[in-house]
Amino acid sequence: MAPVRTTDAVVAAISVTIALLSLFLYKSKPSSKKLPSKKNPRNGLLGAIGNTPLIRINSLSEATGCEILGKCEFLNPGGSVKDRVAVKIIEEALESGDLAPGGVVTEGSVGSTAISLATVAPAYGCKCHVVIPDDVAIEKSQILEALGATVERVRPVSITHRDHFVNVAKRRASEANEFALKHRKDDANQRGVANGTTEKTNGFQYDEEKQSLFSRNCTGGYFADQFENLANFRAHYEATGPEIWEQTGGNVNAFVAGAGTGGTLAGVSKFLQERNSNIKCFLIDPPGSGLFNKVTRGVMYTREEAEGQRLKNPFDTITEGIGINRITKNFMMAKLDGAFRGTDKEAVEMSRFLMKNDGLFLGSSSAMNCVGAVRAAQSIGPGHTIVTILCDSGMRHLSKFFSADYLSQYGLTPSASGLEFLGVG
Repeated sequence: MAPVRTTDAVVAAISVTIALLSLFLYKSKPSSKKLPSKKNPRNGLLGAIGNTPLIRINSLSEATGCEILGKCEFLNPGGSVKDRVAVKIIEEALESGDLAPGGVVTEGSVGSTAISLATVAPAYGCKCHVVIPDDVAIEKSQILEALGATVERVRPVSITHRDHFVNVAKRRASEANEFALKHRKDDANQRGVANGTTEKTNGFQYDEEKQSLFSRNCTGGYFADQFENLANFRAHYEATGPEIWEQTGGNVNAFVAGAGTGGTLAGVSKFLQERNSNIKCFLIDPPGSGLFNKVTRGVMYTREEAEGQRLKNPFDTITEGIGINRITKNFMMAKLDGAFRGTDKEAVEMSRFLMKNDGLFLGSSSAMNCVGAVRAAQSIGPGHTIVTILCDSGMRHLSKFFSADYLSQYGLTPSASGLEFLGVG
């Protein structure tokens, strides 16, 4: 009898075994697709503020040889870094008793802080009254009104003038307190106010115009005072700075940002340098602002930059939200190693470069911060990690910073094809 041929059968059996084993291993292998996080939802609007992403700005990183990272503060619910400040200011005021539910928070702002206050105030049972320069992009006023804030647009004047937007906002808080006090008096006085009779209490005139600014159930006013209120600094020292440290794993060599109130720059720089004194912190300053001179020369003004000789008050720049001609309490807390001067043209060109190459649609101060990040990279050299703040998006800057007609009036029409405007080939 011929021998049995087992070769084909053995090969077939081995093949089937391997196939089944492969299928088993494939089914047993953990999926590379991550399931959604099972963390609890954040608690309302306020819980969504902060912990913003830190992203690598690819185009700038590749061009400079540094890791340039941007903190995406435009992703806060109110659309800017100022959400953090608004929450801190209101919470500290409520805790101290200076503000009560039903009260009105007043502020003088070029837009972002006001929008943040108007966004978060209702979550605390408060209202918002904003005084804003009339040369600020009109969409900011429109946003504020849509959020339910009352808005006063005033002519830009020096901070020393009683009608500077910040000084007007401070007066409005006092008037709200007087208004509330008046309505806590007896029924006779309440009827007198309702009938429009004029009466002065601590200098406040109770007339129909003033009454129209505040609701009948207003419990008082609180001036947020973002420039001098150190709650601004604390918001960034206690949250923004620690977030950057954690998100970089402590691997950060430099931080750069502009300064208006100075709170972001001060809070972040102080926190980071307390963690590592080798971290370099820089200011980027727009045209006309005196901070660059203060940091680099120890004086606020040069002769040609004296405030009285400037064409516009308080400074000549289309960049909104940064630049100032005085030292605020918040700025005094900053720990700085140097400063860079940016120009309007550089900010405009940078915004278009980032939109084209990274899909980032950023506002004027964010674009200026990115100019500062490149300057910092040029200063400390390649191979370093540099962090900056992406304060807000371009959505609030359509009528000026992103208006071709507006830019052409000032010779700021963008024309660069790359980063040659910063000397980067």
